Amino acid sequence: MLPQSRALEVPDADNREGQDETVRDNTPVRNIPEGRCFARSALRPQGQCNVRFDGGFVQVFVLDKKKKPLMPCHPARARELLREGRAVVHRIAPFTIRLKDRIGGETQPIRVKLDPGSKTTGLAVVREEETDGEKTAHVLFQAEIHHRGSAIKKRLDQRRAFRRRRRSQLRYRTPRFDNRTRPDGWLPPSLRHRVDTTLAWVERLRRLVPVSELSQELVRFDMQKIENPEISGVEYQQGTLAGYEVREYLLEKWGWTCAYCGASDMPLEIDHIHPRSLGGSDRVSNLTLACRSCNLKKGNRPVGEFLAKTPERLSTILARAKAPLKDAAAVNATRWALFQALKATGLPVETASGGRTKYNRTRLDSFGFPRGFLTRTKAHFGFQTGDRVMAIVTKGKKTGTYAGRVAVRSSGSFNIQTGSGVVQGISYKDCRLLQRADGYGYSIHPITEKGGAGEGLSLPGMNAGLSRARG
Repeated sequence: MLPQSRALEVPDADNREGQDETVRDNTPVRNIPEGRCFARSALRPQGQCNVRFDGGFVQVFVLDKKKKPLMPCHPARARELLREGRAVVHRIAPFTIRLKDRIGGETQPIRVKLDPGSKTTGLAVVREEETDGEKTAHVLFQAEIHHRGSAIKKRLDQRRAFRRRRRSQLRYRTPRFDNRTRPDGWLPPSLRHRVDTTLAWVERLRRLVPVSELSQELVRFDMQKIENPEISGVEYQQGTLAGYEVREYLLEKWGWTCAYCGASDMPLEIDHIHPRSLGGSDRVSNLTLACRSCNLKKGNRPVGEFLAKTPERLSTILARAKAPLKDAAAVNATRWALFQALKATGLPVETASGGRTKYNRTRLDSFGFPRGFLTRTKAHFGFQTGDRVMAIVTKGKKTGTYAGRVAVRSSGSFNIQTGSGVVQGISYKDCRLLQRADGYGYSIHPITEKGGAGEGLSLPGMNAGLSRARG
């Protein structure tokens, strides 16, 4: 935090009479800065995006009296301000305080760096300073956004199957497949989710930190190079099946024998090495040949489980199978959409080369019709599912203090998801609100091994002169 002038006399809090600025009652929140590590696991509530903070680099965000962002400060400085009554807790995750006696202040250039990925997107807030012609980046905040693209795709596949069944059972349904057009730049919902969630966190950080610049790793994967490192020239135009049909290619590849038992001179069937029901693709590298009996025995089990007793044959099959490319394809498909979205923020966007859309869906029965409904009452006893609460239980077998995400019930018996698991049957009378639900689940992940900070997040321009932020 930059040096600032002497604080004014502490005025009265700008809130309604009889209410605290962070919770609904007038009981102060105790030990919030010291207890920022109450959720240290990576447990993710089902249906939510999970955001994991790096406990070793988290600084405290600071807002002025009018909720305008100032420079972040060290946690010790934040505890001092809270203890002296000069600040109040504005947010729990990421931890943010709001000053009562300051409006505006000097700020330094701050850059948000993004490392987009298929399953996880890394982001870092850094303060850059130039000394002797060299730039040094001081890390103020690091986090990982765990996307739920695979869960969205699974729900969409289920919805599509229900719809196809309904339409196929009625002969006079009008065809719809040939009169639908998609706009330019359209992305599937599972990919659009990655772009929207990343952009949402950029906007959220802009409300908490004086961001001046953005950086994105504009990565593009060469999928054919991943499959065959020796590929070159005209080979890029000739795929794996050049001159073959799928069955003929598999017969020659596997020697006209069953890949699981070695049987020959019998009808062979095409089988998925990694089952489709578990996320396997139809790529030819994921296909093999199996006799009828082996195909039935394997079913939808993973090949590692099916051939657990024959490790030699398992290693042979896995050596011929290639790594899936769906994660690389997802990054390639979303990189330009994310870049255009970042440019629309109006901030300068730096690119470098390198290696919360939440859908609320109803449950369906076997015929594809909704069998459930959303209740009209979302809040019970002043709490709503997704709120972050602290419960102090003074009697019974659950005596103790619990903090985390709450799941409410109309009966008043709540579940609290803490860092060590779910605690059930906590009365609403023992709960105090810390932060309202915002659609995300939060956890803090400490870096314990040496060098873990540098390896945990690969971002453009952060290798040279990287150092931790100082209070």
